[in-house]
Amino acid sequence: MTSTQIAPESLGIPEPRDYPMMINGEWVESANSEWREVTTPILRGHVIGRTPAASSEDVNRAVNAARAAFPGWKSLHFSARQRALGQIADAIEERGEELARLTALDTGNAIRTQARPEVAATANLFRYFAGVAGEVKGTVLPAGDDQLQYTRQEPLGVVGCILPWNSPLMIAGFKFPAALAAGNTVVAKAAEAAPLSLLLLAEICAEFLPAGVLNVITGSGREAGEALVQHQGVDKVSFTGSTSVGKHVAREAMGRLAHVSLELGGKNPSIVFPDAASDDDLIGNLLLSSRVHRQGQSCTAGSRLFLHEDIYDDVLDRLVSVLGGQVVGNPLDEATDMGAIINETQFNSVSSFVDDGLSTSGISVALNGSTAAADGAGYYMGPTVFSGADNAWRLSREEIFGPVLVAIPWRDEAEVIKMANDSHYGLAAYVWTRDIDRALTTAHALETGWVQVNQGGGQMVGQSYGGYKQSGLGREVALEGMIAGFTQTKQVNVRLRSR
Repeated sequence: MTSTQIAPESLGIPEPRDYPMMINGEWVESANSEWREVTTPILRGHVIGRTPAASSEDVNRAVNAARAAFPGWKSLHFSARQRALGQIADAIEERGEELARLTALDTGNAIRTQARPEVAATANLFRYFAGVAGEVKGTVLPAGDDQLQYTRQEPLGVVGCILPWNSPLMIAGFKFPAALAAGNTVVAKAAEAAPLSLLLLAEICAEFLPAGVLNVITGSGREAGEALVQHQGVDKVSFTGSTSVGKHVAREAMGRLAHVSLELGGKNPSIVFPDAASDDDLIGNLLLSSRVHRQGQSCTAGSRLFLHEDIYDDVLDRLVSVLGGQVVGNPLDEATDMGAIINETQFNSVSSFVDDGLSTSGISVALNGSTAAADGAGYYMGPTVFSGADNAWRLSREEIFGPVLVAIPWRDEAEVIKMANDSHYGLAAYVWTRDIDRALTTAHALETGWVQVNQGGGQMVGQSYGGYKQSGLGREVALEGMIAGFTQTKQVNVRLRSR
């Protein structure tokens, strides 16, 4: 059955409608009245809505609204911002199922394994930054009785946030509450491929924030995103996306000395030592670290699997058995483990990597999920695992951003650390061993911004998150990242007169 023969309602797909964007507390069309169609990966080519095709004029309206709202927002007592963020967290939870279903429809992420956890993480992030809003504070120096010397951590101003399509809600949770808690105002550009859940988040936030404090625009990166990066009224650009686009964002924003933070790509090593092979939860955690429940569309996916030679076959066989049992299908279905790849462009990109691997001599295919079939004629692909590769192979080095793992054997500890570090990326890494000395020694030797030991889960509120090398600049998710990334330090010196 082709996609044109499938009734959308049979897959739980609602009727399409228009989704305006949020500027200065109002739902608006673009100035040029142009719209862009949004499709769902559940059913190839099926339009689920339209969003405004924002131009530079719309970006200017949004930035001006954020600039006008900034003085009032930053001057509030922190407890007022704290209260608003806490109310938003409560409202996200109250509308959690609505957000989860729209996320699944919009991104293709399975509702049970991915979309609902993303919504929960977003609520937790708003609640966390509400809780630490009072920690944006300076220091007083012991400068003697005739001096008062202190610092203030002041907000930057207008923050431009450019969001990705793979987990738009959760990444918004990394950026929005941190920027807002610190006293900044925000203009966010939703991903063209998956803007709908972000617009629903804007609707929720608008109930508790003054007009202009949070603005969400839609449209292409080439026009709306570029205008936001280059706008003189944007004091910081916070970007999550590919390394190639991130480099361009950095050049443009830094060219006018705007603040920049970048969360970019990854080709993350997952190192399994022999003593971890018998752990009951090893395979389940390797499943989590592979990020196949996000179709591998995650910059933290442990896609380079380094297995010690002594346990290589055993661990690989067990992992392949679990990966091969994942249910691939409609992300709105409760039985689904893995949903759909975001769109045709990304599906074709991942397929080309898989085809390259399948045609490479000397490489074994432990699992081929490229032909996974599912009802709905969407962009579905199961996990694919290549075996017997080395770290120099193209698929071992390039970010595929799909459900593809490359298993690489190793013998010497120094050798595997060298291979793990032999990458221009440095975002995440995973280490599996019962030996605490070996675990910490390896973690400290890895050139990555985030190391997980004996666990494969995702980001947690309060932890520092960001990359080394070409995986990015700056940190998110934690108090330290909020202060470093969304404030600037002012030193005030006062000479006190004696009476």
